[in-house]
Amino acid sequence: MSELADEYRLEYFEEEGFVRKECPECGSHFWTRDESRETCGEPPCADYEFIGSPGFEEEFTLEEMREAFLSYFEDHGHERIDPYPVAANRWRDDVLLTQASIYDFQPLVTSGETPPPANPLTVSQPCIRMQDIDNVGKTGRHTMAFEMMAHHAFNSREDAEADYAYEGEVYWKDHTVELCDGLLEELGADITDVTYIEDPWVGGGNAGPAIEVIYRGLEVATLVFMCMEQDPDGEYELKDGNTYSFMDTYIVDTGYGLERWTWMSQGTPTVYEAIYPEMIDFLKDNAGLSYTDEESEIVSRAARLSGQLDIDDVDDVEAARGDIAAEIGVSVDELRDLVEPLEDIYAIADHCRTLAYMLGDGIVPSNVGTGYLARMVLRRTKRLCDNAGVDAPLDELVDMQAERLDYENRDTIRDIVRTEVEKYRETLERGGRRVETLAEEYAKKGEPIPTEELIELYDSHGIQPDMVVEIAEDAGAEVDVPDDFYSLVAQRHDTPEGVEAAAESESDERFADLPETEKLYYDDQQRTQFEAVVLDVFEREDGYDVVLDQTMFYPEGGGQPADTGTLSTDDTTVEVEDVQIEDGVILHRTDANPGKGEFVNGQVDGGRRRQLMRHHTATHIVIHSARKVLGEHIRQAGAQKGVDSSRIDLRHYDRISREDVKEIERVANDIVMDNTQVTQEWPDRHDAESEHGFDLYQGGIPPGEQIRLIHVDTDVQACGGTHVARTGDIGSIKILNTERVQDGVERITFAAGEAALEATQQKEDALYAAADVLDVSPEEVPETAERFFEEWKDRGKQIEDLKEQLAEARAGGGGDAEEVDVGEATAVIDRLDADMDELRATANAISEEGKIAVLGSGASGAQFVVSVPDGVGVNAGEVVGELAAKVGGGGGGPADFAQGGGPNVDELDEALEDAPDVLRQVLDA
Repeated sequence: MSELADEYRLEYFEEEGFVRKECPECGSHFWTRDESRETCGEPPCADYEFIGSPGFEEEFTLEEMREAFLSYFEDHGHERIDPYPVAANRWRDDVLLTQASIYDFQPLVTSGETPPPANPLTVSQPCIRMQDIDNVGKTGRHTMAFEMMAHHAFNSREDAEADYAYEGEVYWKDHTVELCDGLLEELGADITDVTYIEDPWVGGGNAGPAIEVIYRGLEVATLVFMCMEQDPDGEYELKDGNTYSFMDTYIVDTGYGLERWTWMSQGTPTVYEAIYPEMIDFLKDNAGLSYTDEESEIVSRAARLSGQLDIDDVDDVEAARGDIAAEIGVSVDELRDLVEPLEDIYAIADHCRTLAYMLGDGIVPSNVGTGYLARMVLRRTKRLCDNAGVDAPLDELVDMQAERLDYENRDTIRDIVRTEVEKYRETLERGGRRVETLAEEYAKKGEPIPTEELIELYDSHGIQPDMVVEIAEDAGAEVDVPDDFYSLVAQRHDTPEGVEAAAESESDERFADLPETEKLYYDDQQRTQFEAVVLDVFEREDGYDVVLDQTMFYPEGGGQPADTGTLSTDDTTVEVEDVQIEDGVILHRTDANPGKGEFVNGQVDGGRRRQLMRHHTATHIVIHSARKVLGEHIRQAGAQKGVDSSRIDLRHYDRISREDVKEIERVANDIVMDNTQVTQEWPDRHDAESEHGFDLYQGGIPPGEQIRLIHVDTDVQACGGTHVARTGDIGSIKILNTERVQDGVERITFAAGEAALEATQQKEDALYAAADVLDVSPEEVPETAERFFEEWKDRGKQIEDLKEQLAEARAGGGGDAEEVDVGEATAVIDRLDADMDELRATANAISEEGKIAVLGSGASGAQFVVSVPDGVGVNAGEVVGELAAKVGGGGGGPADFAQGGGPNVDELDEALEDAPDVLRQVLDA
């Protein structure tokens, strides 16, 4: 019996006449109303029984099934809440994507720090699980994008020592199972066919008993009872090898797969026909994919058995497919030819829905975080389309799903997809050459290209593994692509940056017994003087940490630097050089000790504070203006406020043009000139999220039941920084620069107030200085500079032409060049102390005459260029490598043209004297 066996002995099971059994196939314990049942009912212990014979009385679409579920739980006392975004990093900093409905309530609600938005509640939460990417299309049941229909109840024990944001028990295990049975019955299921498998759940340091609900071979729900936490002294050892003990809080965490319930109602061969019917018909028609009645029957029979085909559990996919083929009575090749094109179609439909969720929720493709995952899915989808012969534009396919999901930003979604497809084409052109080189390298070694190289090729160049296979075959290299390749890629990027570092940081125990510092800067942000008592002083290596009972000094946070100033007593004045906050305790870092217990007068540097306030409020205005100009997908990727300037990083799929900059600047300064009031409020977290959405958290995710909101014009953000009282106090906003800091992230650097004036004057000074140099008026600088530039380019072309003419003259003029026979070819060996451009031009001119060119130059170190005409069996790269080694360097290149060199110019002539021998050795080799 399992460690938690007693936790599954429910009164409901006893009242309903359930019996507990052990599956002879897998060893799992399960509960059933059918005393004659032998197996647990889950594949591979049993086959799907609902395909061709739906398990419910009526057929449902996704939309109809979602409504039936939510309405049922509303009728049974649950409040319906709106789903959260698929980008979980909008409200938490430990994960990237939403993978389950419980993610909506972690970590603040599940820890008991804040109450849930309703209790009990029901939701249908869109989720994305990247680890399922390789299963999609193959198993018939896996989808990377899915909706987890759920109901949750949050309970705490009456004898709990701590205070939690919810009290008492709403309901627990018996009622949870009863609700599940009731829903199945309401939909017309034969509940005598339902089995409840015991499967203890562990995850993220928590655990509890859990039940898998199996109906006619399909897992339709999982009922998790989160009630335990990891404890080295705990009495329950679970499947992860750790020990656990019971918590004061206990939570009903259920998951009902919307797609699977819809599938059960229709009994289609796979889940994909049930949830993407129109799109699959479109894709099959577009790709010219059709089946005879006999072939359709084979595909359908294979689908019934495909529950055994799961890359997570089956090491060899082909072996599993072989078992299915044998049972159906066809060859593996015949089965593969029938199902693989269909598998691609299924995956395309699913991936397009995944992209619609990601891009619809404002994720911008990039090289990091959620942006990387979106890019990975998009590129894989494009490759699948190419493989399947689907020629419809990818942006149209994604839009089909976005329209179905009712996203309003469909134009932006299509624009992003088109931009990414073009970037992918460019990447493939560059990356293909790298694959050729790698394939040749491993072919020479006689080794297969390893998985790590495949992942790096995908990460750095976007090269799909099947493309590597094609190119490698031509080079005679082997490639073994793992079945879970894309899951391995996703693992590299499926955690946010900095989570590990955050987990490793520990609180300083010195401050544990001190009360939280009262933050006076929220009461009056314009005030810079205050009085306080020194609670404690801690010596540091380079100064002191002073803790006060209250302070006007703002600690560094949210991208805003700390205030500076002084603390004064009757006897001394100390400089406050930095201010930090730790667990609510504010530490004033000073150059001297003001004395514990002393009464101090604090003075914040008012000019610095005012400029930081201008820049912080201006940051809100700039991002708000950028969203108006560039689109609602714009979100903050980082920000840093300063005194002289500030910057904000925005997630955007394209470069910010000069016209965009001018319009953002115009919108921002309109808000400044409107002189609207900047206000703050402290609403309940759930009320704020419900009214304003998760775009509140542009600058981070604050803790607590109440959060501080800053209102600037129509922009609302959760923010802990200091701000001006009215937008007019900013003075003006000037955008200084824009740049791409990484793919998918654009940086805007700007200045506000006095800094904006100074920055404008600096640019004007530069313009006037340029005008003086050119001896024109400032207005004439652009036209004059353009004319000078064109003249400079023309002169450059003339110089290049003259160099080529000189090269041709040298190539045909005899001079001091040495000509030697190398096999049936003639080689010209010469020293020309010219720059590399002239050296290359001369070498090309010589090889165009059918001769090998070996040229050296001592103009900048010792340099060599070797050019070999077509049909001559001399490898230029090898020749350059040998010559460059003689002057203390290296070099190489393709067989027809190479260059290299070294620092030892004195050895150049001797190396050129050896060139005939080197050429003959390379030829003989």
